[in-house]
Amino acid sequence: MTTVRSRALAGRSGVGSLYSNLMHDDARVYPSRIREVEAKRTTDFAAELNPAQLRAATHADGPLLIIAGAGTGKTRTLVYRVAHLLERGIRPERILLLTFTRRSAQEMLGRAERLVGSMSRAVHGGTFHATAHRLLRRFGQAAGLPADFTIMDQSDAEDLMQLSRAKLGFSEKKKRFPKKATLHQVYSRHVNTEIPVPAILSEDYPQFREYEEDFSRIYADYTVRKSERNLVDYDDLLLFWAMLVESESALADRIASLYDHILVDEYQDTNQLQSRILRGMCRAHRNITVVGDDAQSIYSFRGATIRNILDFPAQFEGAAVVPLEENYRSTQPILDVTNTVISRAEERYTKNLFTKRTGGEKPWLVTAHDEQAQTRFVVDRILELHEEGVPLHEMAVLFRAGYMSADLEIELTARSIPFEKWGGIKFLEAAHVKDVLAFLRILENPRDEVSWYRLLMLMPGIGEATARGAIDSMALAGWASDAFGRYEPPPRARAAHAELVLLLDALRTNPTDAEGAVTMEIARVRRLYDDILRERYDRVEPRLSDLDQLQTIAGGYPSRAAFLSALALEPPQATQDFGFGAGSEDDVLILSTAHSAKGREWDAVFVIWAVDGWFPSARSLGSEEQIEEERRLMYVAMTRPRNHLFVTYPLNVYDTRRGADYSMDQLSRFIDRGVREGMQRVVVDRPESAPPDPAAGPLPVVDLRAMLKGRFGA
Repeated sequence: MTTVRSRALAGRSGVGSLYSNLMHDDARVYPSRIREVEAKRTTDFAAELNPAQLRAATHADGPLLIIAGAGTGKTRTLVYRVAHLLERGIRPERILLLTFTRRSAQEMLGRAERLVGSMSRAVHGGTFHATAHRLLRRFGQAAGLPADFTIMDQSDAEDLMQLSRAKLGFSEKKKRFPKKATLHQVYSRHVNTEIPVPAILSEDYPQFREYEEDFSRIYADYTVRKSERNLVDYDDLLLFWAMLVESESALADRIASLYDHILVDEYQDTNQLQSRILRGMCRAHRNITVVGDDAQSIYSFRGATIRNILDFPAQFEGAAVVPLEENYRSTQPILDVTNTVISRAEERYTKNLFTKRTGGEKPWLVTAHDEQAQTRFVVDRILELHEEGVPLHEMAVLFRAGYMSADLEIELTARSIPFEKWGGIKFLEAAHVKDVLAFLRILENPRDEVSWYRLLMLMPGIGEATARGAIDSMALAGWASDAFGRYEPPPRARAAHAELVLLLDALRTNPTDAEGAVTMEIARVRRLYDDILRERYDRVEPRLSDLDQLQTIAGGYPSRAAFLSALALEPPQATQDFGFGAGSEDDVLILSTAHSAKGREWDAVFVIWAVDGWFPSARSLGSEEQIEEERRLMYVAMTRPRNHLFVTYPLNVYDTRRGADYSMDQLSRFIDRGVREGMQRVVVDRPESAPPDPAAGPLPVVDLRAMLKGRFGA
């Protein structure tokens, strides 16, 4: 990996303030022209789509379910569906395109623009959460939600949950009581899935069933705290949207009437709450198009339910169902094997993927003696493919869980093969990034108790008791902007209190609508915070680099509110998401969990640890529903390659998790006899034992203790 610090601006002012300074010099301003893109003179849908894609794209009004198998061009179909609606005369602002990432929406609308011209830019596209945020900012006040609410991310919500937990005295329980992360997880699962809290506790946390009433008390206090402090969590965004469109009110009718057509990508990943939203938004019409693949429904741990896509025809009576089966990614031998894997599913939409591509070798099923042999095979085969011309970034190693790549990572490092592992600490979860954002959050919302607590605990001389005292004092003062300045801290905290008051007063007097205002605010915060960072950490350079990039990217936002909302709604997973660091130009091998690999494709894919108890996970073995999801996850992993698929499993493994030195492994139940018939069996040759050392013989006696004593004259 290359360091990213050199790619940020050398100064701490960032791009925004630099640009602002230039604008105030005598530089000539070159006005930008209005960007217009001409539509293609003719869009020949029949020539550019296969028959199934054409049927889906040109569907008339009414509900439509597109079952898009892996690699069958579902994005292309959805783009042409948008283009067809626009060519029919549907006003672009009356079309809503819902995706699971902002990037997906931008990509689709960009492709639609090349088909129908600039008018596609008026189509409303974005994620469920971003759309909910936009609607709540616009209509929330009419429903009792102040427009200047602050969005909490997951860790902030957990911290607020902890404050409720502590206030009610549960932090002092002698018997084990659920931690804040568990409390929030149960709460979020309840909201998104509509499963009652007692049922969630019985199924997932039986050890906490006795605290059922305590869960309810904490959630009640948490809800009140959010309301009093004008805070909204991720789950609230969807819940409030659903409640608005389900209400019998003129406001619900107005929101539902904003759009004439709604299109949804990756429908198999939606939860119950999102399904309710879509039914509410279609109360005035039935023009909904959803695209998804039941065979790739793998996110139940996030609250997604396969029932939404399986039950769509029942929820939207008379829905047309169009399967896409022509695959444009993989060779037929790979498709034959993956078709067989998913054919074992208990409940599914029937489809049989095929391709017009010719040739291709059978997928390999590789048996290795142990984990080390599995690792050697993967690395050796990667090097062979690379020597044959396959770039490293066109190869991926997939696994069920992150810890399964530990031995492989050691070997790749030893053999100087660059790799990138998808996962780890997300950018916004890094403590130093959250620290800086806490300053901005309390400027935006002085009632943000979580950010106040985080900020105060940074300051020297301020401990937990002082921080809580200051927060209580501000609450009694109605969270007035000068409430913190009027608070009288204990003597040991006076210096830090005075320094913080000066900083906050300076930030409040800065113009918030100036070019690069957010960048300048971060620069001002860092005059204080960078010194704190150096005191707390030995290696500060990577953290300073993160803050450089946070500061630089802030220059692209018109306001503090827009910047904070964007980070909360579409959080970057790593600094690379800001456009820095390793990117597509770097030739690095990809290591990834099967979940993170969904939606991606490579020329060659290795699926390792195809062992029962590993893939499928041991935790799933007691539930038929979870086993079925594990089967779908295996299907997702095996449908990622274009030309080469290798599935590997070790026969023996040293595994302390099982409480034994060695265990004999059993091939994953998903690779049954029928699946194996379509694969090429490969056995990894064990390296020969080292020849005996001819000089070996009786070893001379050496007294190491005596030698050490003699060294110091003992």
